[in-house]
Amino acid sequence: MALTKKAKQRVTKKYQRHAKDSGSAEYQIALFTEKIKKLASHLKKNPKDKHSRKGLLGMVQQRKKLQKHLKNKSEVVYNKLLKGLGIKG
Repeated sequence: MALTKKAKQRVTKKYQRHAKDSGSAEYQIALFTEKIKKLASHLKKNPKDKHSRKGLLGMVQQRKKLQKHLKNKSEVVYNKLLKGLGIKG
């Protein structure tokens, strides 16, 4: 369940810090959020897909770790990002 090129570019334009940024916590959290949304919709249609469910849970945990790191680093940026993505902290 990879993101389409168009979806990734949309996230990239909005959340990258600079042109070559691919590792900042904000950018990674935004990408994980898009992937999670896509997988969640897939699992609604295919509830017996256990392998995708396991991958989804792993992505949620990784995003949670990145959120914790970002919150410890800069709570202002963390709150702004969560509001922009529409997720709870």
